[in-house]
Amino acid sequence: MSKAIRLSVLDLAPILVGGTASDSLRNTRDLAQHAEAWGYHRYWLAEHHNMPGIASSATSLVISHVASATNRIRVGSGGIMLPNHAPLIIAEQFGTLESLYPGRIDLGLGRAPGSDQPASRAIRRGAGNDGQDFPDRLAELRSYFHPAPGSTPSVRAFPGEGLDVPIWLLGSSGFSAQLAGQLGLPFAFASHFAPDYLLPALQIYHANFQPSTSLSEPYIMVGVGAVVADTDEEARYLATSQQQQFLNIIRGRTGQLNPPVEDMEPLWSPQEKALLQGKSSHSLTGTPSKVQARLEEILQETQADEIIATSQIFDHQARLKSYQLLSEAAAPFVKVN
Repeated sequence: MSKAIRLSVLDLAPILVGGTASDSLRNTRDLAQHAEAWGYHRYWLAEHHNMPGIASSATSLVISHVASATNRIRVGSGGIMLPNHAPLIIAEQFGTLESLYPGRIDLGLGRAPGSDQPASRAIRRGAGNDGQDFPDRLAELRSYFHPAPGSTPSVRAFPGEGLDVPIWLLGSSGFSAQLAGQLGLPFAFASHFAPDYLLPALQIYHANFQPSTSLSEPYIMVGVGAVVADTDEEARYLATSQQQQFLNIIRGRTGQLNPPVEDMEPLWSPQEKALLQGKSSHSLTGTPSKVQARLEEILQETQADEIIATSQIFDHQARLKSYQLLSEAAAPFVKVN
């Protein structure tokens, strides 16, 4: 590889069939502590609503839960869905987090609702809010951290004002890629569920990039699904929990994370199988040696600066082992912090 990368964790805080949110949050804390010991660079959590299988809806609270249990690893959002919130509230929340855990907090932002329409209405997003005002909301949020020189704003964020909380834009299409490039912000692409548009979005980001006080050159994070085990057979077996979850999503259902199954064939149609296999084109599933080879291909293809891996594995110990094996497989590519 021509450059070293960073390796990070995206934890979707899965609530298991037969488990509780308390169990999920304990597992999140435990995984974060292990990830720090294994050299992962950052640990992100995502905002979702009206989903009984995800425990991170109050994302800022869970970030604090993780940061309080760790010492060095960066902790942040992957992401906060900005259309759901008043920018002032997010500035205050992340200003508070940065004040509690200085130099360790990231603010990743998305423009999707992270929920279905009933939940979006319950969050009081307002009729017709489709994310098109995201650039204006982003500008307002950034102004709370760093007001324009000489300005005397009537509303200020405390804590928040004057703090350097890195802002990332997240996306699965070209909209946020273009905006991140124009603003000179780091960009994270959700190729763990939308791989088809990965390379076009990265091209848009590079084509639009303007150096800023945040970045002098583009910085790209690529999201991947990862299930690593001692054998390919075990990895494929463990990965069926995530496949069942994706299957429910495309059928318009939500639910808790199911245990793995020996055979997915009775559960999906040929069309659903083809669709799910397409969504896993940038997943890392298999033994450490197989995963290492596929990871190198992804890095060559994308020239990413960072990989962020999510692992929807039912058994917590198997999930821990997967992340440990992934850190070992990625070691030849990872820069030492």
